[in-house]
Amino acid sequence: MKTTTGLDSQYRPEWHYSAERNWLNDPNGLIYSNGTYHLFYQHNPFGDDWGNMSWGHATSADLNHWTEHPVAIPCDDQEGIFSGSAVADVHNTSGFGVGGVPPLVAIYTSAYVGTSPLAGRQAQSLAYSIDDGATWTKYAGNPVLDRASSDFRDPKVFWYDGEAGGYWVMVAVEALHREVLLYKSADLKSWEYLSTFGPANATEGIWECPDLFELPVDGDVADTRWVLVVNLSPGGIAGGSGGQYFIGTFDGVTFSSETTVTEGLQPDTSRMADYGWLDWGRDYYAAVSFSNVPDGRRLMIGWMNNWQYAASTPTDGWRSAMSLAREVGLVSRGGRPVLVQEAVDPFRDQELGQGVELFALGRQPLTPGMTWLPAEAHGDVLRIDAEFEPGPAGKVGLVLRAGMESNPAERTVLAYDSATGELSLDRTESGNVKFDATFPSVERVYVPLENGRLKLRVFVDRCSVEVFAQDGLATITDLVFPANSSNAVGLLAEGDGGTLVSLAVVR
Repeated sequence: MKTTTGLDSQYRPEWHYSAERNWLNDPNGLIYSNGTYHLFYQHNPFGDDWGNMSWGHATSADLNHWTEHPVAIPCDDQEGIFSGSAVADVHNTSGFGVGGVPPLVAIYTSAYVGTSPLAGRQAQSLAYSIDDGATWTKYAGNPVLDRASSDFRDPKVFWYDGEAGGYWVMVAVEALHREVLLYKSADLKSWEYLSTFGPANATEGIWECPDLFELPVDGDVADTRWVLVVNLSPGGIAGGSGGQYFIGTFDGVTFSSETTVTEGLQPDTSRMADYGWLDWGRDYYAAVSFSNVPDGRRLMIGWMNNWQYAASTPTDGWRSAMSLAREVGLVSRGGRPVLVQEAVDPFRDQELGQGVELFALGRQPLTPGMTWLPAEAHGDVLRIDAEFEPGPAGKVGLVLRAGMESNPAERTVLAYDSATGELSLDRTESGNVKFDATFPSVERVYVPLENGRLKLRVFVDRCSVEVFAQDGLATITDLVFPANSSNAVGLLAEGDGGTLVSLAVVR
């Protein structure tokens, strides 16, 4: 974000987007148009807690430097503006275009309030823009899809080209039923039911914020799969909010999963680790992808928080931030495709070039215990690239945002256990952890070594740690709230036999 505001400089992230003031949650309407990325999001214009849901708006040319704009689609005395998506209606199928200018169309959930004739319902509505997202007009014929349901929400819409021709597809949820519903339309106004997916895999919490998109496997455009993303809360792999994904096929009517492990409303908690998870941390939720991105890239952003404690995080005047944008893809592992993610790196953008390397180490044995890096490698906004050969050393890894002499017990520990194959992120002593009983936690994910090595890329940004392991095969995203002075970085090893292959700290 490249923060310019003075509000709460202790925890305000530098590179993760946050609204200058007030509450923020789900990313909405992510779209690329005329050289600009648009990030809309759930926003309370009037306070730093949830309520008065409206679409906030920010734009960026590079997904790292964001400019905040006035509220795009405000709530009113009839409806809250809940989550949804946006599309570039290049052929003006909706008829909203003017003078040959095709519109951007937002498809959002109208959460009707007590003064509305539809009070208590959630239905899908439209707004359109003919000035490339600067201003929006609600469609007079709203809602365009109403099931008389109180929990039908979060429409993600895309254009589908198939053998029977092209049409718009909407993917939405009946949240309490743990179902994804698919519809089709020729004009974004009239919708026809296609099919239903679910319940399946993780079903402990309500289903929200779905997404559906096609990706090549190993870069082969002749071999593709469809990825269905379903966020849920509670019931995430690390507790509370989380995002799962299914891989399969879509024929324009029905999504068929190749990765369903369990079906039905009774979750099999013993199989949780077998499901596909977008992130194994506590703070990556409501993740959805951008529409209309050039070159077929699939870029996603998630809300960096958890509904278990989102209302009580210790920030002042603002609450919550977005994750870094991530490019997602499919690669083959063990004879099947799996999702990989790579952060859009703020330390390697057009403005900053390759970033400034503060400190580097080459291959050397790891000393048992804790080894602090010199002061030039310390900081609260860093990218750390590290590669380890754990060998027989037990746990090896990194210590982040540590207090050393000023707060000797304060630290966040990222460690790999060579006995179990688990990578863990421990924030139980990360700083202010007492604002909610569910916040202190240790996140874990099984990560197989590759040729005996573990490769890590870690982004530290004041109130967060985002970990990408083995080139994005597994990710962990967690909030942390340490003291300003807790910015030391160290290496750890339980015993002899571990090797640091390489380390670079970039600012």
